[in-house]
Amino acid sequence: MSRTLRVRQSQTVVPFGVGAVFDIQGESFVAAGIGDWPTRGRQPVESARLADRLGVTGFFAAPATANDRFDIADAPGAPYIRFPSWLFCGACRRMKRWRIADEKHGQAPRCPACSPARTLAPMRFVQICQGGHLGDVDWWFWAHSRRDGGERRQCAEREKLKFLVSERASGLEALSVACTAKECGAVRDLLDVLGTHGLRCSGRNPWQRASEATQCTRPVQIVQRTAGNLYYPVVHSALDIPEPDAPQLTDDAVADQVREHHLWVSLCRDPKSSRATVFRGMIQEDTGADDALLDALLTEETGGAGPATATTTSTGPARPDLSREEWAAFMEPAPPATRDFALRETTLGLAGETAEPWSSLAGRFGRVVLVDRLREVRALSGFTRVSPDATVVPADTSRRLRWLPAVEVFGEGIFLTLDHSALREWEERPDVRRRVAGMRADLDRSFQKDRLENVTGPELAPRFVLLHTLAHLLIRQLSFESGYTTASLRERIYARPEQNQYGILVYTAAGDAEGTLGGLVRQGEPPRLAETLLRMTEAAAWCSADPLCAEHTGQGFGNLNRAACHACALLPETSCEAGNSLLDRALVVGGEHAPGYLESIVTAARAAAATALEQA
Repeated sequence: MSRTLRVRQSQTVVPFGVGAVFDIQGESFVAAGIGDWPTRGRQPVESARLADRLGVTGFFAAPATANDRFDIADAPGAPYIRFPSWLFCGACRRMKRWRIADEKHGQAPRCPACSPARTLAPMRFVQICQGGHLGDVDWWFWAHSRRDGGERRQCAEREKLKFLVSERASGLEALSVACTAKECGAVRDLLDVLGTHGLRCSGRNPWQRASEATQCTRPVQIVQRTAGNLYYPVVHSALDIPEPDAPQLTDDAVADQVREHHLWVSLCRDPKSSRATVFRGMIQEDTGADDALLDALLTEETGGAGPATATTTSTGPARPDLSREEWAAFMEPAPPATRDFALRETTLGLAGETAEPWSSLAGRFGRVVLVDRLREVRALSGFTRVSPDATVVPADTSRRLRWLPAVEVFGEGIFLTLDHSALREWEERPDVRRRVAGMRADLDRSFQKDRLENVTGPELAPRFVLLHTLAHLLIRQLSFESGYTTASLRERIYARPEQNQYGILVYTAAGDAEGTLGGLVRQGEPPRLAETLLRMTEAAAWCSADPLCAEHTGQGFGNLNRAACHACALLPETSCEAGNSLLDRALVVGGEHAPGYLESIVTAARAAAATALEQA
């Protein structure tokens, strides 16, 4: 029976983008580079702002299938290669190295030795390196690895292997690879298969030709083919915002403003001092210059490299900051509407409210904007393996193309800001700064530092942790009230102090009808949003893991979270810009060591509830 293997167009960027390994119906494949994409049928995706920031000519989406017959041999589509190529039979346990010539259209690999033919299964382990390369484990070498070189050379049969299972052991110790060649009998179990074993890297990925292989000396690690460290995509996203009526300043005009700024000379005199960060922030706030332009001007002026920022990393180009234009579009008094970007300003509906906790709630939030329609473009520039800070492999491994794979999705959202004066007053409190300084110290020691600084900016500000946690709590609450799952909602954090940002966008953007149901915008209308925010605050004040969660001094990867766990604040990682890091519920609702921005609302809500109970 012919089987049907389906990959949706939106999945060709995330989670099954270039370099990703995925299982489907018992088979395993890896997505090939865009150099192998067909030119027929691919669809252009427009996003001039994102293309300009990434330095590419444009974007293309994978060809879409017009019907359900996904296995038409000559139909265009994103190519996927069978990987790993080592397969085994669940009946006779023979292993076979599967090649492209063995493929039969519409059929899964079958064991040539069994009758009736059994479907072959992929081996569970593959090898990766920090250079971004992926390959099959040399199972012949593994079976003979306990023998010396002379004994290994006596065995000329390199593909007569069996993948055995012992009933006398459990776990990896019960699995072994044995050589069935005559007068050999080499065998080794998989007890210590994970890790490094002196294997050599092939210097390429499975879809690359042998001529594209490079000389790679990185140590090889054997991992499960579904391991989390096998694939870290580098994805960029941008909202399709309308062009402003007034012409934007060119880089030359902004550069002139920077040179004329009264703090420019002070910054050039000592660009690496502790005060330089303050000078940079003030110059950027006054002129709108980004980090890349400021570093270039410093290098030109001083003859040396400027201080390290989030715009450059040791492993490749960093993710550009696209938040400035989006923040300006959301904060515009009368935002222009387009087919793909429609806003309308509203309120919490608490004007003139004097009763608690509603008056306290009104004093903590500012602008509310309902996004009836938005368009987001998500582009994949490359990926890493082993760790996020490893060498970035471009989506075009041949390095000949100037475009990137992307998808466009449509949705709706709620944009919400905090009260600026209340936020600045809260940020200046010493205990707040002390708590965030501890998180910054953990971030400096983390392997995720470069990636997270692309989101937070050069400095981790208290407002980022506050707004990021607030977005998580709001998404969790909205999932109960809007009908969307938490995985269907996403966040965008606007919290860069140098650009005077202090808001969040919670939105849904999906490649199907779920992105345009209208339920999220409806929850943002008064008085629903105010009621949602109050319930969110009350729910965040208590976690089922308290007091352990509330008193935690470091949890999550690299201890980058404080009072935040799966029971109270964490989301599916596809919904979070920072990978569920840099969260602290105590900064929202208060704790023993830091005051919360919404702590007064918690206190007022409890007092109002107690008064109502007494009156009852």
